[in-house]
Amino acid sequence: MTDIEKITILIADDHSLVREGIRKILELEPDLQVVGEAATGQEAIEMARRYQPQVIIMDINMPGLNGIEATKVIRQEWPQIAILALTIHDDEEYIIELLRSGVSGYVLKDISAEELVQAVYQVARGARVIHPGVAQKVIGCIQKQKPFKPAPVSIPLTAREREILIHVSLGKSNREIARELFISEKTVKNHLTHIFHKIGVSDRTQAALYALKHGLNDAKLE
Repeated sequence: MTDIEKITILIADDHSLVREGIRKILELEPDLQVVGEAATGQEAIEMARRYQPQVIIMDINMPGLNGIEATKVIRQEWPQIAILALTIHDDEEYIIELLRSGVSGYVLKDISAEELVQAVYQVARGARVIHPGVAQKVIGCIQKQKPFKPAPVSIPLTAREREILIHVSLGKSNREIARELFISEKTVKNHLTHIFHKIGVSDRTQAALYALKHGLNDAKLE
């Protein structure tokens, strides 16, 4: 890729050592470019305005305006920016609040460098990424709070639709699904439209959680 085609990234974390480590990991990738670093939520907003990055890696706990509030402002003003929450917190209150604020992904700081890079690529392509441990906690919240109402389990999915839904629950993008199933991205999108309608959800995150809740992620892919 040329510099113009690179995925531009802003890192927001109040620890300089963490920012430096993330930058070094990302700069090993020729297709990724770190355009700025922010130590507070307010700085993240100001740099989002200045650089218009494609992806923001956002910590939660920062002095002054925290990552959750910064995410709400950024998503409202620049909805095209994908925000990947990278945090040590897996508390339900943080998870639900961040998902409601509009993050594209929620991963924990115990992930590997390779997993972080893949998460950046995925959210930049429009996919949703949720750490498996986080997903399980969200399911618990769904059962207690019922933030959305999935369609009855009796509503059938075709074998292909089930297969695609499993891939979605694994955090794969449309391009990755198309490549693995030897079909076009347009076909994947059409299937997803039917899947969302059948199970009563409106986006990939809810579809992935539906798959997890109903054990589809445990099914074996042929």
